[in-house]
Amino acid sequence: GQHFLIDESVLEDIVTVADIKKTDSIVEIGPGIGILTRELLSRAGHVTAIEIDPRMIPLLRIFTMNENAELSKNLTIVEGNALQAAMPSEAYKVVANIPYHITSPLLTHLLLESPKRPTAMTLLIQREVAENICSQESDSMLTVLVRLFGTPSLVRLVPPHCFLPPPKVDSAVLHIECFAEPKADLETVKRILKLSKLAFSKRRKMLRNTIGETPGGTEAMQEASIDPMRRPQTLSTDEWIMLDKALMAIRSA
Repeated sequence: GQHFLIDESVLEDIVTVADIKKTDSIVEIGPGIGILTRELLSRAGHVTAIEIDPRMIPLLRIFTMNENAELSKNLTIVEGNALQAAMPSEAYKVVANIPYHITSPLLTHLLLESPKRPTAMTLLIQREVAENICSQESDSMLTVLVRLFGTPSLVRLVPPHCFLPPPKVDSAVLHIECFAEPKADLETVKRILKLSKLAFSKRRKMLRNTIGETPGGTEAMQEASIDPMRRPQTLSTDEWIMLDKALMAIRSA
C-alpha cells in the first residue's frame, strides 16, 4: 500500500534540500503516479524512477507526459525492486518517498552494495527512524552505517494528513550528505556493523557485558580509551573505528 504525498509545501522542501541542478542525475524509488517525479523532472537533467508495482507504471507515464511531454524524455522508468536494481555508474542523488519497511535494506543496498554510492540522499521516511538516525545517542546499527558514509540531518516533520491515504505513523524528511569517501573501507565497515549489532543486542548493558565478553574486547577498549562502563549508544563513529582497529591489532598479534 503506497501513501501518496499530496502536500505541496513538503514537496517543495524535499526538492529544495535535495539541491537539484540541471546537471544532476536523480534516482527516485517508489514514484507511484509521479507526484514527486514531476517536480524532479522540472529541475534535474535526468530522472530514473524505480517502481515495483506494475499497475503504477502506465499512470506514471501518463501523469508525467501530460505535465510536460518534452521533459518526460528525461525520464527512465524501471519496473522492479529497488533493493536489487543496479544504480547508475555516474554520479547521482537519491530523492524519494520510500515504503517505510525498506528503509534499512535500501540504505544498506545504496551504501554497502552498490559499486557507486549516491552523492546525497533526501528521503521521506518514518519519523522515528529519521530521528534515531540523527540522534546523538542512537541505538541502531542503521545510524552507525549512515554516519560512516555521510552526515544525516532532519529537515522537517511530516504529519499523516499530508498523504493520501494517511499513514498510521508520523513521517519526516531526512537528508544525508554523503562523504566523497566513507570514513572506513568496506571490510572495516562490515566488521563495525557486526560489532555494533552485538553491542546493541543488549543496549541497556554496558560495553563490558557485550564487547568485553568477546576475545580481546576488554584490551581493545583499553587501547582505544573507551570506558567499558559506557553504553553502546554513546560511542561516536570515530570511536567505533578506533575500537575495531584495536580489536584487529590484538587479534592478529
